[in-house]
Amino acid sequence: MKKLLKRILLFSILGMVLCFATILMINNNVESVGNTYILKMDDVPKADAILVLGAYVFPSGTVSTMLNDRLTVGYELYEQGKAPKLLVSGDHGQKDYDEVNSMKNFLKDKGVPSQNVFMDHAGFSTYESMYRARDIFKVQKVIIVTQEYHLKRAVFVARELGLEAYGVASDKRDYGQAMVMYNLREIAARNKDFLWAKIFKPEPTFLGDSIPVLGDGKATDDK
Repeated sequence: MKKLLKRILLFSILGMVLCFATILMINNNVESVGNTYILKMDDVPKADAILVLGAYVFPSGTVSTMLNDRLTVGYELYEQGKAPKLLVSGDHGQKDYDEVNSMKNFLKDKGVPSQNVFMDHAGFSTYESMYRARDIFKVQKVIIVTQEYHLKRAVFVARELGLEAYGVASDKRDYGQAMVMYNLREIAARNKDFLWAKIFKPEPTFLGDSIPVLGDGKATDDK
């Protein structure tokens, strides 16, 4: 009986070690691929669109610090002529929570014409934002903007889905102790999106008619 228990314990430990090693290997693979295509603002090539990924918006409609930085970098890229259009992708799944209109308003306040800002109202996850950028907005070459910890995964997913994707990090400040939790959660997210983008490739929550990003961004208003 003792020998059986020892064997069970040994196999349990080996299983946990193998699982942990696999998680780390996938995490490192996603990081490595993502890092390859993360460039400085001046070095990133021109693209069809600048894709700014959503983050928390306050009930007042004011964007959070992280989202402010993402939008600011997206605007700076637009001003440099890196792409003629901006695509803001986030969560607008409920009437009382709307990331994308707040993002578009931020950019319009900077002077970006409404027709040059497209809203993806159903960007409920990084994977879904990339999938919809490709299939709904017909983006082929894209510059993705978010904080670096998140950007590696976003670029990886986009590349796996066939987009010619590059990333520009929007880390304009120290985000404090919250980054510890974000980085830990990101390991799990990278493993999930590795499976989603590389193996399962599920459809996003919503698809629909195409709205080519080279057209008029007003087509996405009030959707």
